[in-house]
Amino acid sequence: MVKRLIELLGKDKVSVSPSDLETHGRDEGYPQTSPPLAVAYAESPADVAAVLRFAAEEGSAVIPFGAGTSLEGSLLPLKPTISLDLTRMNHILEVHPEDFLSTVEAGVTRKQLNERLRREGLFFPVDPGADATLGGMAATNASGTTTVRYGGMHANVLALEAVMADGEVVRFGRPVRKTSSGYDIKDLLIGSEGTLGVITKLWVKLHPLPAEVHTVRVYFESIADAAQGAYALMAAGLPVARLELVDEQAVAAVNRHLGRNYPEKPLLLVEFHSSTPEAVQAEKEFAEELLRDSGAVGMDAAKTAEERTAQWEARHEAYWALVHMYPGREYLLTDTAVPLSKMPGLVKFAQELMQEMNLTGNILGHVGDGNFHTIIAASPEEYPRAEEFSKTLVQRALELGGTATGEHGIGLRKMKFMEQEHGPALTWMRRIKQALDPKGVLNPGKVLP
Repeated sequence: MVKRLIELLGKDKVSVSPSDLETHGRDEGYPQTSPPLAVAYAESPADVAAVLRFAAEEGSAVIPFGAGTSLEGSLLPLKPTISLDLTRMNHILEVHPEDFLSTVEAGVTRKQLNERLRREGLFFPVDPGADATLGGMAATNASGTTTVRYGGMHANVLALEAVMADGEVVRFGRPVRKTSSGYDIKDLLIGSEGTLGVITKLWVKLHPLPAEVHTVRVYFESIADAAQGAYALMAAGLPVARLELVDEQAVAAVNRHLGRNYPEKPLLLVEFHSSTPEAVQAEKEFAEELLRDSGAVGMDAAKTAEERTAQWEARHEAYWALVHMYPGREYLLTDTAVPLSKMPGLVKFAQELMQEMNLTGNILGHVGDGNFHTIIAASPEEYPRAEEFSKTLVQRALELGGTATGEHGIGLRKMKFMEQEHGPALTWMRRIKQALDPKGVLNPGKVLP
């Protein structure tokens, strides 16, 4: 079969090297690996269509692959599979500053796009931490530190092009800020984890770079107080651009990993974007008053752009800091999201549960959205206990009216919660999958149990 695939695409677009197969048979947060049969490097929608038709004829599967930074097992082959790598489709096709719009191929990364946009005074806001591809970010409905202000991928993708399971290339949506025309299949594909179509092009919304930015680190004696402080900011209606929680274990790991000297206490990272110095000053003063009332014991403002960059680097490096502190362990990452008023209680529950189960890890996340992550560094003997921790935490989130995943996606790990979370709606999801992918070519065995 691989020989026929090479004949179809050309030998420069197909790899069976052990290193390529290993890289494409795993993702960042799932412990198992399973190499695909081959890696196909698409350079155009025509290449994608050819691979999908070929796989349907051969009875194999296709898993779209971007930067490989997903976390829940979405990239793990479960049957003979072609890994369809889209990273060569990495061209920024158009930038229209007057329309706050850019058209990009699926393999463009968020940092690549923002580097190009800097000269226009614009930026693309979705910031999941990793330098993921925009196609992969759309496929998982990624969000991140700025989502509380600017929204995630659903809010920032106006239209997309996808290759469907039968090889047809289709554009869904229109590159306008609003439309009421037809069924919104675009938003159905966003977050589908490559199970309904292969995203090849996106029309994305851009935003002006803020004229005024104020960033502050706020310290608390307990994680419960920090979470309550985050809720107080959101309940007051302040236009927060970023609102991140980092627990004391994560701060300690960051200090060691990056050579910082932050006080090792639970921490909120808060940022405001505004158009005038007067507006940001008023927001800052009101926020600081609310945070002191919630138990803040210290605040450090970032005084320069370099200090702001260093602060957000610390947030994004918190996972890798834990990995470097406990080398050789397996890392279980999970994320939940609950109604905002329930978030402080669930954060406290998560920390207490981690302590009760004698697990090593940290808590951090986008608490302005009611979404946070737990990362467990487990020895092989502890890993089953870490999985039980994750299951208990998700069950509690569902009981509170929340979701099993705010942004990581379902993949393999979260499938067991789909029935409980969605009930009869799961039947309709299966019908949609059957209608769009009747032969089960697209990432089979994921999302739907």
